[in-house]
Amino acid sequence: MIEVEDLTKRYGTKTAVDHLSFQVRPGRVTGFLGPNGAGKSTTMRVILGLDAPTGGRTSILGRPYASLRTPLRRVGSLLDAKGMHGGRTAYNHLLWMSQSNGIARRRVDEVLEMVGLEKVAARRTKGFSLGMGQRLGIACALLGDPEVLLLDEPVNGLDTEGIRWVRDLLKRLAAEGRTVLLSSHLMGEMELTADHLVVIGQGRLIADTSMRKFIEQNSQAVTVVRSPDIDRLEVALERVGGRVRPDARGGWEVSGPDAATIGDVAASRGIPLHELTPRLSSLEDVYTQMTKPSVEYRGAEPHDGDLVSTDKGA
Repeated sequence: MIEVEDLTKRYGTKTAVDHLSFQVRPGRVTGFLGPNGAGKSTTMRVILGLDAPTGGRTSILGRPYASLRTPLRRVGSLLDAKGMHGGRTAYNHLLWMSQSNGIARRRVDEVLEMVGLEKVAARRTKGFSLGMGQRLGIACALLGDPEVLLLDEPVNGLDTEGIRWVRDLLKRLAAEGRTVLLSSHLMGEMELTADHLVVIGQGRLIADTSMRKFIEQNSQAVTVVRSPDIDRLEVALERVGGRVRPDARGGWEVSGPDAATIGDVAASRGIPLHELTPRLSSLEDVYTQMTKPSVEYRGAEPHDGDLVSTDKGA
């Protein structure tokens, strides 16, 4: 387990983390979300003993990270995939790490194969692509077969196959009873991977709940509709407080009336329906709405005149 208790971290006059408290429990993947500058990386650095807190405390497996003996056997982390000596080969980088923590040499070969880098083990890391560097960083995190994992943007630079591999790996490790804390800006992937969410903004806690509850309790329910007579249906739905807009995946999204009401309205006017599917908001939609007040840098919204109109043909 990872515990963060009343954590505060200041850099001069700037407060990066502000009285933050949460727990990361074993047996599930916990997603750690927040806008740029929210304090996620600072929090993870304090947990790993890389920065000292201004106030509060953090612990891993009930102890400060600095007090863990052979820490790589207890905790695996990936904060910066570029943080390695470019002149070393992948194999030697892992070998040096294993020897520093009393990890068997054979484990180096095992993790290289696990992350798909066994064929480039003898190459110097300065020639690695971003994706290869990420895979090596994940190998470093897994080297000691740890009980706890902290990963910051682990799928950055990976292709589709690599992203899916990381997702399946983290789910499997959590199912084995390990503690997994995952930070990422890829909301779609986080929605597929995480079981629980810790969301922060401006260094403060916004949400600490399951993925399902986070979406259900903060979602704006919509119904996806397909009809060959969408123009007439739109007029009818507007009369009962409905709003119709294009759905990026095809069809139309209707907010306001529920699916049953939409079906009744269409039936009363003889309007055929080809689809009527209730849908909750995505994690990205809910997260964006909840963290909007905490975003430090925001681009201008497009004006209506900048939007391209869409034909409403079925």
